[in-house]
Amino acid sequence: MFSGIVEKMAEVIKIETEQTNKHFTLKNPYGSAMSIDQSIAHNGVCLTVVRSDKDTYTVTAMHETLRLTNLDSLRVGDKVNLERAMTPDKALDGHIVQGHVDQKATCIERRETDGSWYYRFAYHSTPEMIKRGYFCVDKGSVTINGVSLTACEPDVQGDKGYVSVCIIPYTYENTNFQDIQPGTEVNIEFDIIGKYLSRYMELTKK
Repeated sequence: MFSGIVEKMAEVIKIETEQTNKHFTLKNPYGSAMSIDQSIAHNGVCLTVVRSDKDTYTVTAMHETLRLTNLDSLRVGDKVNLERAMTPDKALDGHIVQGHVDQKATCIERRETDGSWYYRFAYHSTPEMIKRGYFCVDKGSVTINGVSLTACEPDVQGDKGYVSVCIIPYTYENTNFQDIQPGTEVNIEFDIIGKYLSRYMELTKK
């Protein structure tokens, strides 16, 4: 489990394809070797460390993860948002994030607003997905590329859902939001509490 508070960014330095899997090797920004089997969120995707030393580490993404997320489009030199798993004594500064990305979304607008940045994203939506909690509510929580954010101006039109977020300078400078432009694909995870409540109501309604 994660909180959506990005700790570091890591640069992709090698990508290996093995059948339908991809192995990503990244520079290690933490200064010490990571534990094998450690869970780390990469752009909001929970991945397991399979190799590690002081300078680099490697994680593996399988076909389904690559299909649902923007990891398949990563290239050598790209920066990835990182967050290590929560510990019991760690403050929940963001919100409950599973690291289980629901789908990709596409940036359709980006503009500076007197020192901060405004982004608007579009994602695929259907009535069935909404029944299962795959939607945003105004002032609710949403995770984009692993960053816990407040949802603004949510909307659904036809087969598209929309959500906007505002990024403060610190977040902009310390995450890969600085690289997001109109057309960029990002990972989106909807609020787990909303998903549980939506599913419960759907299963128990008469």
